[in-house]
Amino acid sequence: MCAVTSSAPQTVQPARVNLADVTPPLALGPLDGRYRGAVAPLVDHLSEAALNRARIHVEVEWLITLCNGTAGAGAPGAVVPGAPSLSDAEIAYLRQVPATFGADEIAELGAIERETVHDVKAVEYFIKRRIAAAPDVLGTTNLPAASELVHFACTSEDINNLSYALMVQGAVRDVWLPAAEALADQLADMARELARVPMLSRTHGQPATPTTMGKELAVLTHRLRRQLRRVEGAEYLGKLNGATGTYGAHVVAVPGADWPAVSKAFVEHLGLVWNPLTTQIESHDWQAEVYADVARFNRILHNLATDVWTYISLGFFKQIPVAGATGSSTMPHKVNPIRFENAEANLEISCSLLDTLSATLVTSRLQRDLTDSTTQRNIGPAFGHSLLAIDNVRRGLKALDVNAELMADDLDANWEVLGEPVQSAMRAASVAGVEGMENPYERLKELTRGQRVDAARMREFVAGLGLPDDVAARLAELTPQSYTGVAARLVEDYLA
Repeated sequence: MCAVTSSAPQTVQPARVNLADVTPPLALGPLDGRYRGAVAPLVDHLSEAALNRARIHVEVEWLITLCNGTAGAGAPGAVVPGAPSLSDAEIAYLRQVPATFGADEIAELGAIERETVHDVKAVEYFIKRRIAAAPDVLGTTNLPAASELVHFACTSEDINNLSYALMVQGAVRDVWLPAAEALADQLADMARELARVPMLSRTHGQPATPTTMGKELAVLTHRLRRQLRRVEGAEYLGKLNGATGTYGAHVVAVPGADWPAVSKAFVEHLGLVWNPLTTQIESHDWQAEVYADVARFNRILHNLATDVWTYISLGFFKQIPVAGATGSSTMPHKVNPIRFENAEANLEISCSLLDTLSATLVTSRLQRDLTDSTTQRNIGPAFGHSLLAIDNVRRGLKALDVNAELMADDLDANWEVLGEPVQSAMRAASVAGVEGMENPYERLKELTRGQRVDAARMREFVAGLGLPDDVAARLAELTPQSYTGVAARLVEDYLA
């Protein structure tokens, strides 16, 4: 048997550039690449560098407390006997260490960690280097005598839990909440502007009792703001109590101090809520609470995105084209609702991460396991995808223009929706003693169910009912466009 050979030329592929070797390094994820501009403010709070800066801040403040005491921690002065009393200049020097933590310091700390193979221990050594260098800046100083009080009686989690609490608190209060509140305010402005623009509702996707576009946007605004109030009221807990939450090393080293009082005063000095009872870790329940509220906000915003997408599909909203933009690579007429679709996807990713954080962080085996360590490093992406979605929804809403004429035509084509007020008026007349009002629902069902009714047919039906003159006149004037109840008033009265 002869082997079959091919005379086709072999394609030789050139060697590819290894993108992992490109400098500066390329981002693996879209938040640090394509979408960096929308989420960059979170880097100052939730990045790895921000974590290390927060650790330095906590360590420095703990050192200052051990030397000089903290208001509310009992008698003023050193908590640890013999600790030097730090001057204002020395305290300012220490506080400059986290304040000036930048690119060079990040690199230096990274080099230390490669030696220690321990991130918190690297922070301790980094601070001790700065203390050793203090005489070069301050001249005569007591700081070197305080060097061994850096990380005194602390486990890594004492520093980490406080750092994460400060980081999340800052990210929420300074970045996420302002963006989310701005979105809610923008939506509220739209709701007020469109409060009197009538629109055919669609329950189960079918024509239903008319409303106004503004009232429907107000419902979503009200829901979003309720979640924002929950996020605004969040507590950020912290602890500093040693390796298993007993202050064991603290008491052995300095038995005369009221360590729970010192811990409480210190945690509150940082602007956090003190957790008095923990294992080695702060229990993270507060984190689960915050993330659940943010995820619920996300899901309501997802509802907004899908509703607005549908209104665009129905033609109720027109999208304002962006000069030079392309909606489709092959269909030049298209203006796609990409902002809302992008938001949907990012909200789903954010919720998945937030749900995982909430579920994972509340559980730790016995007194400690490390599942929370790597989990918490995903807090940034969880908020990043939410922030990106908020940005997209805001941009999408800004590019909308209501199509009131089409909405009016839609209403005019669905006079059968007036079956509800007519049968309700018949019921009221029957209770008032008017004859001939029997079976109002059934009679309107026979007239309208599954079929279109125009203005003339509806008015003819109403005129033949024998209603009191004032009721008949009121129904004769009613149109699908005017059948919106107090929708506009609800927007004006209840949308803060």
